[in-house]
Amino acid sequence: MALDQRRLAYLAAMGIEVWVPRVPSARDLGLAQAPGAEPDAPERWAGTLGWDELEAQVERCTACPLHRGRTHTVFGVGCRSAEWMFIGEAPGEQEDLQGEPFVGRAGQLLNEMIRAIGLSREAVYIANVLKCRPPKNRDPAPEEARACEGYLQNQLALVRPKIIVAVGRIAAQNLLNTATPIGKLRGQVHHYQGIPLVVTYHPAYLLRSLAEKRRAWEDLKLALRTFRHLDR
Repeated sequence: MALDQRRLAYLAAMGIEVWVPRVPSARDLGLAQAPGAEPDAPERWAGTLGWDELEAQVERCTACPLHRGRTHTVFGVGCRSAEWMFIGEAPGEQEDLQGEPFVGRAGQLLNEMIRAIGLSREAVYIANVLKCRPPKNRDPAPEEARACEGYLQNQLALVRPKIIVAVGRIAAQNLLNTATPIGKLRGQVHHYQGIPLVVTYHPAYLLRSLAEKRRAWEDLKLALRTFRHLDR
């Protein structure tokens, strides 16, 4: 399908040239080699909290020391029945102040990335591995990520996305339980609890490394091909 003018504008904002999609094979997608693939995995989402109860629990959470320095918890935003879920690492300063993930310049770029694949911020669900901001935006400690893991899993259970995009190194390594560099995690389809997962760069990194935007676009194309393959 040809790209419409609006999508072309979004791609231009990202600094990406137009691409011509083709129908992928399963091998192209990396599905045959993906570890932990469970296309018909059994139900794993029984006994989860509802949205209101879960959000209230996050707001009063004291499971790790990060609660002492937070202004707001950052729960998540978007469509609560979305087919796409974008997961970042942790709130930054503006996210902590506003209580919403991916705001500011990085959030604007993420919005453009989402629009470039024909979606909108309102049509996807966006969350972080951590719900509270680490001091000075440092990397989350392993124990902090573990303290929040149940909240993220509960969100996944409620949304039930068809595909996950891990946004940035920290998110990818935590979700995939690996120390593998992001450069080696990109370009293939992983799985988290049976859900296809594609790794891409964090938009804050892309703002500092403009040359990597093309690689980020390749990641989004892989995610889009994977998603389209799911409905076949």
